[in-house]
Amino acid sequence: MKAGWQHKTIDAVCDVVNGGTPKTGTAEYWDGPHQWITPAEMGKRATPFIELTERALTDAGLQNSSARLLPAQSVILSTRAPIGYLVINTVPMATNQGCKGLVPRAGLDCKFLYYYLTSIVPLLNDLGTGATFKELSGGKLKEVPIPVPSFPEQHRIVAILDEAFDSIATAKANAEQNLQNARALFESHLHQVFTERGEGWVERLLEEVVSSTCSLSYGIVQPGDDFRNGLPVVRPTDLTTQLITADRLKRIDPKLANGYKRTALRGGELLLCVRGSTGIVSVAAPELAGANVTRGIVPITFEPSILRQGFGYFLMISEMVQNQIRAKTYGTALMQINIGDLRKVTVAIPPIAQQEAITAKLELLQSETQHLESLYQQKLAALDEWKKSLLHRAFSGQL
Repeated sequence: MKAGWQHKTIDAVCDVVNGGTPKTGTAEYWDGPHQWITPAEMGKRATPFIELTERALTDAGLQNSSARLLPAQSVILSTRAPIGYLVINTVPMATNQGCKGLVPRAGLDCKFLYYYLTSIVPLLNDLGTGATFKELSGGKLKEVPIPVPSFPEQHRIVAILDEAFDSIATAKANAEQNLQNARALFESHLHQVFTERGEGWVERLLEEVVSSTCSLSYGIVQPGDDFRNGLPVVRPTDLTTQLITADRLKRIDPKLANGYKRTALRGGELLLCVRGSTGIVSVAAPELAGANVTRGIVPITFEPSILRQGFGYFLMISEMVQNQIRAKTYGTALMQINIGDLRKVTVAIPPIAQQEAITAKLELLQSETQHLESLYQQKLAALDEWKKSLLHRAFSGQL
């Protein structure tokens, strides 16, 4: 630590204040003049400072709960679900029990405290305890060490971090916009393919264009527990990439798949999610031959004389098909689409030669888009690392 800096604890430089929640069913406790924040709302914030909250308490709400008003320029830390969200209130504000308010005492700048806590979020998480979800206790928080330079030095560090973080925020916004633009370009071209059809296109039902071996059925209803060296199964939660390989798939007792021969994979099938995030489409890698899927997935193989598999992928992710899937999806806790409704989805198909030409163009554009996405994702990751590096340097006296 830099010469002249003091080594203290949070308890020595802040008052730590707990939060609370009045009875939600008592109307007289709510919609008053006192701002009141929760971790869920904090997680939506893109900037440190907050003035207005989604909910507010009355005087009675404050008096009949453990919530306490924090003075302006306090630092609010979420201490559960999750640990580590941070804001600075610009007006007096209360919190629920998932937060702690840190009120800086004389000699500690609130923005310096905010940046310091931001830099040690991993440590704060490590200090959390609990089986269902981690919670950081007030006692543990008070023991957290904090380096405290002179007040002018705090202001100097904050000014440097403010300027650097503003630049990072601008660069990040530009990279995110470029990422959106790259994706939008591909989506626009894909949309154009299926809305500006040429001669020879026909509309058919999905059930009319699949191969004779494709039953449009979902897979294993009860896959059971993990089974060492067992049969790989693809679940809806596995559909996070376009190509699905055997890596990290759940493995089950092969006997459980005996009644599901119709959904046994050969490799190359489209894997359509029909429960949960309906409409997601991935492709089974060749190495998945012999594997199976669970109830939330329908494997699709097209009749090659009618519809090429490669074109079928772009068809299934097109707005034309996705809009139909969304319209036929139902449910509250768990969204799903009936297999009968799926079979009646309308698809638009050009002649085979056009399918192959369109597929080649879309695959090229998709490859270029994915390359751009990779570059922008790398830039975003680098910006995050730059922030971490700046914070480390700031609080080790290297700025």
